[in-house]
Amino acid sequence: MKKIHKAKQALQQVIYGKETEIDLLFIAIIAGGHILFESAPGTGKTKLAKSFAKVMHGDFNRVQFTPDVLPSDVTGIRYFNPKHETFELREGPVVTNVLLADEINRATPKTQSSLLEVMEEHQVTIDGETVTVPQPFIVLATQNPVESNYGTFPLPEAQLDRFLFKINLGYPTREEEKEILQNYRLQDPYNELEVILEPEDILELRRQAKEVVLTDIVTDYLLDIVHETRTHSEIELGISPRGVLALMRAAQAKALVEEREYITPQDIKTLASYVFPHRLILTMEGAIKKTVDDIVGQILNQIPVPVENVMN
Repeated sequence: MKKIHKAKQALQQVIYGKETEIDLLFIAIIAGGHILFESAPGTGKTKLAKSFAKVMHGDFNRVQFTPDVLPSDVTGIRYFNPKHETFELREGPVVTNVLLADEINRATPKTQSSLLEVMEEHQVTIDGETVTVPQPFIVLATQNPVESNYGTFPLPEAQLDRFLFKINLGYPTREEEKEILQNYRLQDPYNELEVILEPEDILELRRQAKEVVLTDIVTDYLLDIVHETRTHSEIELGISPRGVLALMRAAQAKALVEEREYITPQDIKTLASYVFPHRLILTMEGAIKKTVDDIVGQILNQIPVPVENVMN
């Protein structure tokens, strides 16, 4: 865990005031999940993605999504090479460790769907040939708030369900922004970043995370929350089984990062705020009166957190 802590500290020297978001980034890659960042332009989403790839010594690719980007621009294409008179495979930017899908909601639904296979199965199919992406693999997608943009295509529920977390980076505080100005005045701290982790370290952490204990007490608490989303009068679409597994994997990763061998109910409550909102669809009446975050908070406050020794 020393490498993880050192890597988090290194990222905090590049992205200021985002300790929670950086923690979630490491939790996501250990859990084998993906992240959807949503916030205004210029809040550090791209810088965070590049810095994360650098400290873990992973390959980094970026796709700027626009309406004219085609699925083959993302996954790859088989083309005819006239010099050799043969068809050759050209892998797309998706074959990497860290893929930054920038402004993903500006791409058409057909292009957005080109990421479905690789996000779930860690492979892409190009003209019938299957290409496996290197491990570890994570998609860090960004989108600007839909209500402030034109020409966007909201992500469908099937795609949103494949993101482990949805995170809003938000603006830095006045003090944090002052620190940014002082530290970026002479040089970019990104240039000082060093490799701290190797891909093999992440894969080993993934193996260890699967051994983290999930007791009956915590399981029942998790399922109480999930089933409340499926029966709530103001929720039309609740948490899917994929979402249940995602929350469990994230909680296992969080416990491992915090050097625990078991998941606590508080782990579930903390992470549910990032796992649930983008997976829920409110009824028309519910959407008029409340936001998704309001209802998630209501559910989490309504169901009591068990206070017991989870190791017993």
